[in-house]
Amino acid sequence: MNSTIYKSLEFLLIFIILPVSLALQYPLWIKMFLCLIGFVYVIYVLLKVENNKFKMSIQFHWNSFWKQTFFKFIAIAILTIALVYITDKTALFHVVLHKPLLLFIIVFAYSVFSVYPQELIYRTLYFQRYKSLFKSDALFVFVNAIVFSMAHLMFKNTLVLIITFLGGLLFALTYVKTKSTVLVTIEHAIYGSWLFTVGMGGMLGFPS
Repeated sequence: MNSTIYKSLEFLLIFIILPVSLALQYPLWIKMFLCLIGFVYVIYVLLKVENNKFKMSIQFHWNSFWKQTFFKFIAIAILTIALVYITDKTALFHVVLHKPLLLFIIVFAYSVFSVYPQELIYRTLYFQRYKSLFKSDALFVFVNAIVFSMAHLMFKNTLVLIITFLGGLLFALTYVKTKSTVLVTIEHAIYGSWLFTVGMGGMLGFPS
């Protein structure tokens, strides 16, 4: 399972073929089944092949992480507020003002059932398993952002692909720096939840 050919085929199936297939028209239950099988396989590889223990490190540099995340969040907040205001003023903070309970439920479910699995696949698995397939560290990070964006092809929205590409770059750089699935999951959850909060949830498949 650790040969270059096997890893290349595995990479192709997980990060290219499956995401592209999810953008095609076929029954939802089949898509869900394929995703479930794929995720079970990813967990197996992480545990049995890559020997992950899924233990939380106590060596986190929390102060540095929160400081950097705060400044990035402020920049994201300013840009997204301006974008929503210009494109659809009525959507700006609509969920916060009119459906606060829904906001809480979505943020919780999104963080636990969407963000964490995504980070296991697109950061933990990707960076631990496929580095040998790339000669350049910069290319390795760039491709990570590309395939992360491709995971959102199902939304069929160019803006979503741009946003998730940029997000993919941020999350990839955080993981490279911290080697922590926990920290990159927190960062991902903060930014993603904000997009729903500010009024961009509709294009990302959230109820609004």
